[in-house]
Amino acid sequence: MSNHNVLGIIGGGQLGSMLCQAAKKLGIKTIIYCNDQNSPAQNYSDSFICAEYTDEKKIIGFANQVDVVTFEFENIPVQTLKKIQLIKPVYPEPNINFIIQHRSREKNFINQLGIKTVDYKNIFSNRDIENVEELLPGILKTTTLGYDGKGQYIISSLKDFEKIDLKSEFILEKKINLKKEISIILTRYQDGSSIVYEPIENIHKDQILDTSKIPSNIDDKTANLSKDNSIKLANELGYIGTMCVEYFIDENNQLFVNEIAPRVHNSGHLTINAYNISQFESHVRSVCNLEKIEPIMESDAVMKNIIGEDIYNYKNKEFKNNEYFFDYLKKEAKPKRKMGHLTTLKI
Repeated sequence: MSNHNVLGIIGGGQLGSMLCQAAKKLGIKTIIYCNDQNSPAQNYSDSFICAEYTDEKKIIGFANQVDVVTFEFENIPVQTLKKIQLIKPVYPEPNINFIIQHRSREKNFINQLGIKTVDYKNIFSNRDIENVEELLPGILKTTTLGYDGKGQYIISSLKDFEKIDLKSEFILEKKINLKKEISIILTRYQDGSSIVYEPIENIHKDQILDTSKIPSNIDDKTANLSKDNSIKLANELGYIGTMCVEYFIDENNQLFVNEIAPRVHNSGHLTINAYNISQFESHVRSVCNLEKIEPIMESDAVMKNIIGEDIYNYKNKEFKNNEYFFDYLKKEAKPKRKMGHLTTLKI
């Protein structure tokens, strides 16, 4: 197995920070490339390059300093990743982002594998609104660049479209009677084999993840199907690294893929403390082609996201032995911004 000694990471948020920490544990150096001078991951990386994602000269310079490149968020121009790929391996493969950055391409891809998503329709102009009654009530989402509830609108009746400027592409998804949301974190290695973490149950508030817990309260049939579907998706994508598949479960226990995140994921933070190996270490092992380790759940756990100014309630707090506080060291607390998290293990 080849050992890549320098890992390049594009993006410098908390996921980048945790990837750097996992890499350090494995003796791998990290270089962060990010367009934010205040990015928190520079606190953990061996070196830091601040430049735009479209700065060709800086991107090429970055690629020449590393052995392999990965990223911590998916909205990086695919062209940038492809430029790097001419010089060094990029995992996961950039073409995957082309599919996953676009909601209708992503849903078509999932449905073609015989895996369910909620019913949907592409809305490219006012003409497309004519026959959508059967999808109401629904959620209108921009096809690109939406996350944490950004670019999303609840549509209860046709009148609700009047408030929205339909100049960009949207997708209208039928709202289902939601019973639960779960996510599957899996890592696919370069030999084509995968490891899968146990399903994680998620609760959202204001369309931002609030808490995640394991084990999730679902039946074995649903748990196994969610794992099998996720492996099928990863295999079809030729995925390398850690990814997350988010699912809806409706009142009839039907399972629907909500979306795929081609990276380590917020809901998997509890793997740091509750497992023998975190999603971050698994990702680094995969992209650097190191030995595969099967994840073993060592404790039940609950992870709570700390949003905005709430972080100040935690900074000087005393924590119990089974509580693990993570401060993302972001310079400024903004509303709806993820500032840290607290994982509590069940003793």
